[in-house]
Amino acid sequence: QVHLVESGGGSGQAGGSLSLSCVASEDTDMTHCIGWFRHAPGKEREGIAAVTVGSTSIHFADSVKGRFTIARDDAKNAVNLQMNALKPEDTAMYYCAMDRLGTYCYILAVDALDEWGQGILVNVSS
Repeated sequence: QVHLVESGGGSGQAGGSLSLSCVASEDTDMTHCIGWFRHAPGKEREGIAAVTVGSTSIHFADSVKGRFTIARDDAKNAVNLQMNALKPEDTAMYYCAMDRLGTYCYILAVDALDEWGQGILVNVSS
C-alpha cells in the first residue's frame, strides 16, 4: 500500500498564497493520475485538481480554476499544489490522492481514487 504524506498548508489570509506538497512512498511514474481533493466541515468532499502521468493533462474544479496550480515531479514521487488568491471558502482539509486508472483526472470524482494521505489543514481567514 502506498503512503502519501502531505506537508505545507497552515493558515493564510484572503488574497494570499499557500502551497502544499505531497510525497509518495513508491514510484509514481506509472500512476496515471495524481491530484488533490478537499473536505470542508459540513460539506461533501470536493475533487479540486489532478494531473496525468507526464503532465499531459491537468484539470481543476471551477471553484479553484485560475487560482490554483498543480505540478507533478515523478523523479521525486511528488505533487505540489500552489494556492493563490485564497478565499475563506478554501478552508478545508486537503488530501493528496492517486487514481491508477486515471478516471479522477478527467471528472475529479473522489470515489474514483485508490489511495490518499492523512490530509493537511488549510485555514483561510478574511
